[in-house]
Parts: sequence; C-alpha cells; structure tokens
Amino acid sequence: MKSSKRKLKIVIIGIIGILVLALGGGYMYINSKLNKMEKVEINNDNLSIDQSIENNKEKSKVKNIALFGIDAPQGKVGRSDAVMVLTIDEKNKKLKLTSIMRDSYVNIPGHGDDKLTHAYAFGGPELAIKTLNENYKLNIKDFMAVNFTSMPEIIDKLGGVEIEITKEEIPHIPGVTHPGKQNLNGAEALAYSRIRHAAGGDYQRTNRQRTVLDAIFNKVKNTSITEIPGFIDSFLPYVKTNMSSSELIGLATDVIPLMSNGLESARFPLNGYCEGKMINKVWYLVFDRKATLNQIQDYIYENKPLPEHSNDNT
Repeated sequence: MKSSKRKLKIVIIGIIGILVLALGGGYMYINSKLNKMEKVEINNDNLSIDQSIENNKEKSKVKNIALFGIDAPQGKVGRSDAVMVLTIDEKNKKLKLTSIMRDSYVNIPGHGDDKLTHAYAFGGPELAIKTLNENYKLNIKDFMAVNFTSMPEIIDKLGGVEIEITKEEIPHIPGVTHPGKQNLNGAEALAYSRIRHAAGGDYQRTNRQRTVLDAIFNKVKNTSITEIPGFIDSFLPYVKTNMSSSELIGLATDVIPLMSNGLESARFPLNGYCEGKMINKVWYLVFDRKATLNQIQDYIYENKPLPEHSNDNT
C-alpha cells in the first residue's frame, strides 16, 4: 500500500497571481519580495532540451515551466510527489497546467527505468527537468518547487478556497459534514488533496490536486492588492526556483493577457494508455510511451484537444 502521507505539495501557481497583482507596486518592491525565494543554480547544458522544439519557430514560442511539489524532510532533497508543467502559450492565448503521474515508469538518465517521482530525489530539479525533457521531448529550462508545509498556511492566508465536495469524499475531510461547494480552510484542503481511497484512487487524487491549484489561482486573482504583501511574505520563503527576479517579473507580464481565459488542465498518461504493474515487487504506472509522447506534444505545442473521454481533464 502506498503511504497515506501523500499530500498536495504544490501551490506554485499562486506566484503568478501574486506577480500580476503586484506589478503596479514598483520594481524595487517586487524585487525585494522575490528575493525571499531560495535560488538554485541549474546547468542548462545538462537539461536535454529538445532541439527540434527550439528550432521550430512556432513551438519555440511556447514556454514551459516545471512545477514540483516536494516531500522533503528538513535537510533532505525529497521526492516530487506532484509533477506538473505550466505552459504559457501566447500564440493561442492559453495557460495550461499538465499533470504527469508521479508513478509513471520512465527512463531517468543515469538511473534507468524508475518512477518519475524519484528523479528529483536522485538529482534535484536539474535531473527532474532533464527526465521530463528526455521522456516527453520538451523545452523546459525553468522550475519552481515548494514543500508541502506551506499548503495550509497559504490557503488560510487567502481565507480558504472554494471546492466542490462529493458525498464520497466527506469521510476523508475532518470538519466537512455535507456535500456541495464550500470554503475549505488549509487543513481541510490538504486532507481533500490527500484522499486516495475514494473512487478513482491515485488518478482522482491527481485531479484533486489540480482542483485545489485552480481554486488557489482563482482566489489569488481576485485578492485585494492590500492583502498581497502579507501573502507574499508567507508564501515565497517556501519556494525554490532557478529564475531571477527580473525573469519572474517578465513571466508575470507574459501571463497577464492570458489570465482572463482561465487555466486549462490535463493529466497524463491518459486513461486507456496505462496500467498498474508490479515489477520486481514494486508497483509502477506503465504506459504507452510513444502514444503518450505524441499526446503531450499535441496538447502542449499543437493545442489539439485530448481524445474524447480520455481522462478527467477538468
């Protein structure tokens, strides 16, 4: 049985809303806040960035950022229990959040076939990015990562998040007594994102992670500018990134025109293209690598819709 301690680790998408709302506050102010984040050096020459993407005039305009939610005890690197790719598609005016299942059986450079979640533990964000680029032919150069300990505090700072709760999920969320849309506090949202034993198992757990992220995104977007400083001070110290303050401000500038269209999301591998399998007494999510590669390419770079009924991409 997988550990019951899995939690939603990633609230990175909130940074984008913070930056967008704070842009009017002046560069020096924003820069001082962004310096609260832990900066990590990444060797771009060791990321296996797909050159066919870089050399394609249209595809190279699609910016992808790796988002990692880390299960990291103090002083440890930790595994990436949540792996997502934030796509900024200026051509099609879209923001996309692509979840990739943590247990996906992929090739980790230098380590052979293993669970995707282990790449971060083996080599930190650099190896995790390289693994994504090599397995899915992506052009990721930048990342953001956050530890799970920030989750409840951030949501409480926002005054909670609106989540639709089903009858089946109620027993798994202490404090929740009825189904329907309701405002969850930090602890409740964390419990919601941890649910594994309700219908859908780990697949639905990944969808719940995206649901919480989307709720945070919408809440931050509508937060009063006067509340932003306290939120920034609480959130940013939990974040690691290789992007400079100026790059993050530029990122926010790119995102502003796209925010009104919302945040599109999907999960890979798709239903029908994967299955759980025991290999050497370890459970892995084995998937059709060629089909999944093509589907991710179509979704991220070609803006093609997913096959009908392929998964719960809400």
